[in-house]
Amino acid sequence: MSEKIFVIGSNSFSGATFAAQALREGAVVLGASRSPEPVPSLLPYRWLAPEQQARFEFAQLDLNQDGAALLERIGDFRPDYVVNFAAQSMVAESWENPEHWYQTNVMANVRLHEGLRKMDFIRKYVHVTTPEVYGSTEGKIDETAPYNPSTPYAASRAACDLHLITFLRQYQFPVTFTRAANVYGPGQQLYRIIPRTILCIRTGEKLQLHGGGVSVRSFIHGRDIADGTLKVARQAPAGECYHFSTDRWLSIRDLVEMICERMQVVFEECVDVAPERPGKDAAYILDSTKARTRLGWADQVSLEDGITETIRWVDDNLDELRRQPQKYIHKP
Repeated sequence: MSEKIFVIGSNSFSGATFAAQALREGAVVLGASRSPEPVPSLLPYRWLAPEQQARFEFAQLDLNQDGAALLERIGDFRPDYVVNFAAQSMVAESWENPEHWYQTNVMANVRLHEGLRKMDFIRKYVHVTTPEVYGSTEGKIDETAPYNPSTPYAASRAACDLHLITFLRQYQFPVTFTRAANVYGPGQQLYRIIPRTILCIRTGEKLQLHGGGVSVRSFIHGRDIADGTLKVARQAPAGECYHFSTDRWLSIRDLVEMICERMQVVFEECVDVAPERPGKDAAYILDSTKARTRLGWADQVSLEDGITETIRWVDDNLDELRRQPQKYIHKP
């Protein structure tokens, strides 16, 4: 029988990309998000062959408002794996209404986990967390790095991670954790740096480059993350955490310059420098040795190829993408 996977936050870029990967590998997937499914150009699983899409079902359920109904759907579906991408995920905006971040990322998740721990058919619960919990770091860090969050977003994610560790110890709840470098690729939300840069160039709008783009990041393609997340669900022992990152790091400015060069435009004509966002971490460089050695995972898509693919996605869907929100819209 096919594996059954319940994806919480299936409308998110990472969630939708993971759902597509699982469907390509033969799984039956039930996805849930608080909003209706967006346009197909923002849902990678809607780009699959009809017979693959036939193994996907969507349920509109809000982690905050519909927690009981969400648990009921999970109980009826009886998945092998539950993978949770749902979170209030914007960093700078978490300063404006921090209680919303704690409500979703901590309280709603605690209620979810209290229900999930009683479902003995779940083989693995994969909690997709963030390297933001480490704060700004120096040098490569592995999964044993101490928590040092510097924003309400990061603190809320760290709090939920710690809560899950107590459930692991007390109830042997089969949780595993993933933390990834900056994910990108076709289908990503349009306010993220790579699609935003491409769209600004195509529409003639100037990109606001916060702080001049000095922060250093690794950018990893969504399919590489999806492959690693599926490996964690299938192979990782309970309680383990895995980093997913490439071994290539560059500043946001260098990234934007690369996109400008590939789109044959002049950087200085397309970009305005804007003030830095509060609490922005200068760098976090993730060591992904553990995932490579223990799971047999490896990133496959180069940054150049991934950017070219993302440019092609924007160009192929430009008319539709122009009609979509270009900026983050906060929902409590």
